[in-house]
Amino acid sequence: MGFPTADKIEEETQAQHLVWNQTLQYINSMTLKSAVELGIPDVLHRNGGRVSLSNLAAELSVPPNKTDCLRRLMRVLIHAGCFTSETNTDDKEPSYLLTPLSRLLVTDKVTGGSPFVRLQLDREILSAWQSLGAWFQGDERTPFSKAHGKEIFEIMGQSESLNDLFNAGMASDSSIVSKSLVEKHRDAFVGLKSIVDLGGGTGGLGLTVAEAFPWIKVTVFDLPHVVATAPKNTVVDFKGGNMFEHIPPSDAIVLKLICHDWNDEECVKILKQCKKAIPPAEEGGKVMILDIVVNSKTGDHKATETQLFFDMLMMVNSTGKEREEHEWEKIFFEAGFTSYKATHGFGVLSLIEVYP
Repeated sequence: MGFPTADKIEEETQAQHLVWNQTLQYINSMTLKSAVELGIPDVLHRNGGRVSLSNLAAELSVPPNKTDCLRRLMRVLIHAGCFTSETNTDDKEPSYLLTPLSRLLVTDKVTGGSPFVRLQLDREILSAWQSLGAWFQGDERTPFSKAHGKEIFEIMGQSESLNDLFNAGMASDSSIVSKSLVEKHRDAFVGLKSIVDLGGGTGGLGLTVAEAFPWIKVTVFDLPHVVATAPKNTVVDFKGGNMFEHIPPSDAIVLKLICHDWNDEECVKILKQCKKAIPPAEEGGKVMILDIVVNSKTGDHKATETQLFFDMLMMVNSTGKEREEHEWEKIFFEAGFTSYKATHGFGVLSLIEVYP
């Protein structure tokens, strides 16, 4: 065999680069986690959104022999778009500035994204991914159950710390999504006098809806151990129960990122209970689903990648999946609904209004 051509060598070089890059993608996640754990966005926020390397190291109690390591950490985070930097002309020391991404990670913000980072990069959650390859050749329901011997929701019911972490992670994105919903699609709430926020956790979405539409009675319905930790208030009503057995009656049922946790058969069961709980379509009854419709952001590579990441997340941690529109349509009709309307534009999520 002769020596490979220049084109072949270049092809293999590029392939090697892609292998390296894909293999090391976890470094973006873990450096982001370390920034959240250290509280770097908070330090910048307290200092007006800008801080020098030396001041950052001092506020984080980083010893002098690790200051350069902190600079290298920030260099990776800057490349990922978490921060930006400027160099001081006098001493050549870098200063770091917040970006829209890192502003979202400031912990004193209601809409902060740091709880989501902490949840998804928690050691117990991440360990399930080590079982993904072996799971394909076994008979366990999920890689999570293969790794831990129990399903994720079973463990959350027994672990107060993981349950709190999960609720905080879900609440952090509820605020952003729900504000987008009530601002961009207020007409979806016209004529409604009551809604149930199904699987609403600590009530982030329910509270936003109740504040935007005070004439709507909002009930947050979730598992008893979840609503037991919900903050007490007079704006929404919290009820505990099992959505596979009963859902409180209301004009509309809202499901934010609920269906993707369950397989098609389980979703049909949930949707049938929803159908029992709402009035006929001519009386305004409907189900409002805020979830991912795969490929709804055609041409946006990052958005589609995020949707596919979520699909794998569901595969590893639950029996659920992210669905393309024809897959959504199939379970709607199997559950006895007659029509639906999908509206895209809530980040990587869509609003699907389903009618009995």
